[in-house]
Amino acid sequence: MVSKQVMLKKIGATGLVIFLLVVVLLAVAWLTPSNSEDGMTKDIGISAPGLTAIDYSSVPQAIIDDAVGLAGELVGHSQQKLQRLADQLVATYLEARNKDVIVIFNSGGWGWSTARQGEGWATIIDGIRSQLDDLGYSSAVVNYRRTSGGLWGCIKEFIEAARRYPHKARDLAMRVEFLTDHLPGLKIIVAGESTGTVITDKTMAFLKDKSQVYSIQTGMPFWNSPVTFDRTLLVNSNGKGIDTFSRGNVPAMVWATFKSWLGLSSPDDVPGDILSWLKAPGHDYSWQYPGVYDQVIKFLDQNFDKKRP
Repeated sequence: MVSKQVMLKKIGATGLVIFLLVVVLLAVAWLTPSNSEDGMTKDIGISAPGLTAIDYSSVPQAIIDDAVGLAGELVGHSQQKLQRLADQLVATYLEARNKDVIVIFNSGGWGWSTARQGEGWATIIDGIRSQLDDLGYSSAVVNYRRTSGGLWGCIKEFIEAARRYPHKARDLAMRVEFLTDHLPGLKIIVAGESTGTVITDKTMAFLKDKSQVYSIQTGMPFWNSPVTFDRTLLVNSNGKGIDTFSRGNVPAMVWATFKSWLGLSSPDDVPGDILSWLKAPGHDYSWQYPGVYDQVIKFLDQNFDKKRP
C-alpha cells in the first residue's frame, strides 16, 4: 500500500512537471512584471531605506569591508555587480541595526514579488509584526527577490529550483550570516510561501547552527521533503481544507485550472492558485484563516520570550 502511494506521488510529480513545461513559455509572457529589473538574478529588495539613501558615514569601516568582501565572493569581479550587492548588504544592515527582528520574505511563483504584492502574505506579515510588537520586539521586513524579470531570469530560476536551490539558498544564507555576525542580538525570520518555501527550507539547512534564525513557511510543494528544525513552522493547510498543491492532488489542480481558463469557475470553488494562472484549490494562505494565525501566534510565543516593559 505504501509503495503504491509512493508510485502515485511520483506519477503526480511527473505529471505536474510536464504540465508546467507545456505552459511555461506562455506563462512567462503573461507574468513578466512591468517593474522587473535587469542585472543580478539574486537580489534582496530593500523597501526602506532605498539604496540611494545609504549613509556610509554612519557605518563602521569593518562592516563596509566585510560587505565588499562578501559581495566579491558572491558575484565575482564585476565592479558594477559588486558595488550593487555591497550597497544591498550595507542597506540591510542599516535597516536591521536598530530592530530586534528582521523578516526576510521569499515569494512564491518565480520569486520576484515582494510581500506587499501578495494579498495573502501581506496580511500574514502584518500579523507577525503585530504579534512581535505585543511581545515587545521591534521589526522590519525585507524581500529576497531571487529572479530577475524576463525569459532568461525564469529559465535560470527553473533550473535552480529543479536542483533545490544549491546556489541561491547559499547566497541567501550568507546574507543572513552577514547580519547575524555583525548584529549578534538580532533575530531573523526567514519566511517563504509556496515555491518560496523550497529555498527557505534549504537556507535553514545552511543555517542550522544559527540559533537566532527562525523560519515560517506556508504551502510547501508536495515534491519537496522538508528539513525539520525546532525553529521552523511549516503550515500546509489553512485549516479550511486540503491544500492540493502541498498534498500533490494534480488532477484536481489541472481540472480547476482548465475550468478557470474556460470561464467555468464559480464563486463556490475553493480558492487557491500558483502563479495566478495555475489553480490549486486550498493553496490559499492569509491571516484570516485560523489554521494560519493560530499556528503563527503559538510559534512566536514559544520562540520569542515576552520582553519586560
